[in-house]
Amino acid sequence: MMVVAIVLLATISSPGNEPAVTYEAFGATGDGLTDDLPAISRAHAHANENALPVRSKPGATYHLGRKAITAVIMTNTDWTDSNFIIDDSQGVDDHRKPVFDVRSSLQPLDLNITSLAKGQQQLNVRPPVDCLVRVENRNRNIYIRRGLNQNSGTRQREVFILRTDGTVIGDIQWDYETITRIDAHPIDPEPLVVRGGHFTNIANREKGTSYWQRNIRINRSNTEINGITMRVTGETDVGQPYGGFLNAQRSAHITLRNCTIDGRKTYQKIGAAGRPVAMGTYGYLANEVVNFRMVNCRMDDIHDRSRWGIMGMNFMKNILIEDCELSRVDVHQGVAGVYIIRRTTLGHAGFNAIGHGRLLIEDSTIHGRHMIWFREDYGSNWDGQVVIKNSRWIPPGNSHVIFGMRNDGAHDFGFPCTMPRTIRIDGLFIDDSNLPADHQGVLFFNDPTAGNTANRPFPYQTTERLEIRNLKTASGRQPGISNNPALTEKIQVIRN
Repeated sequence: MMVVAIVLLATISSPGNEPAVTYEAFGATGDGLTDDLPAISRAHAHANENALPVRSKPGATYHLGRKAITAVIMTNTDWTDSNFIIDDSQGVDDHRKPVFDVRSSLQPLDLNITSLAKGQQQLNVRPPVDCLVRVENRNRNIYIRRGLNQNSGTRQREVFILRTDGTVIGDIQWDYETITRIDAHPIDPEPLVVRGGHFTNIANREKGTSYWQRNIRINRSNTEINGITMRVTGETDVGQPYGGFLNAQRSAHITLRNCTIDGRKTYQKIGAAGRPVAMGTYGYLANEVVNFRMVNCRMDDIHDRSRWGIMGMNFMKNILIEDCELSRVDVHQGVAGVYIIRRTTLGHAGFNAIGHGRLLIEDSTIHGRHMIWFREDYGSNWDGQVVIKNSRWIPPGNSHVIFGMRNDGAHDFGFPCTMPRTIRIDGLFIDDSNLPADHQGVLFFNDPTAGNTANRPFPYQTTERLEIRNLKTASGRQPGISNNPALTEKIQVIRN
């Protein structure tokens, strides 16, 4: 009888008339002062065990305390209009632990894959269910970073979806003569939705360079986060960086929808080259995800230069950023497949891209020093096509290059690097009204090789074709190709 009573107290009727677990049934007070994280963790554990949804109390304020506890979410969760306080100002037991972890209940699979070829779309492997596969070759390093944050690179890796018939979704990006590690996780057939909730993070005030989590980690494929807001307060002149409040990792079919996250203050450290560098804190972060979408996501002020750019990604495949307003979207260690920016406004830090495949910017407005900055610390590589349609670029007064890139051919990034193979522009307005009256005018390209023509053991491949249609500028002057005559001669330019 005691067990039955506990179960009855733990559930209420959800809007769909299915039983929903409440935090109060497991001891949460919702008064904004008591540490409710232990009770919240117990509530989700009960919900996971019994396959029940969770619903917070409308109007409640849950304080999540400083204990090293992670509440594991495996069922639909509705945080209504409840408030959650994450107070890091007095220190915590373990700053690396997330507060919530959205996780699958399905167990990993054992797959036998010994090699892969770039572009491969079919395997002679038949898993019992569709799964997300991650492969790694520890004998080869790629993305060997150059510059102030220089490093020796990252082990060759990627993720892809393997269907039950052996079809690969997310074409293989690299050749793997050897695979030293393989992980396969089933993709949940039903979507899991976490919705609502207003979070406030009182920032840490610690000295040092260690990244804090204290966030929502998403490890379950087929998951949507809808309507979460996160406000940052209490920042001081001293603080350690954070690793992304919404943090998607090693999963497939992830959607962030209708979310708003504040940017964070930028702190500095001494980088690997012995000089000061910024410590980046992202609000939205994704690593090793196939089919990632952000829809109608926001931040506080996309032009506040004291805040770090809000979105960062690594080792991604197939990205859609749609109807968003963000200070920056930044890919470090590559995206492959299709990368789309649609009906989106990007602020002062602009748009950074590295990778392979088709990059489309459509019906969007880009601020920042370049329409696209192909990150020089990773070789300014885009192996594929770039398409710009019906969009605007609004540069600051000290910038005039549409496609920014730099690779002098003297550094080994772990792979051959190339400018975009082809670029097609079909509708672009450049607001160059901020440029001085005596300025030379806008250029499509700078001089990527920085004048280095002698010592180029790792040549940087030039764009083959540039198609220009319906391009207008505020000044009325059409952009030039480059201030490097040799580069201008190599690119086939077609104007319609």
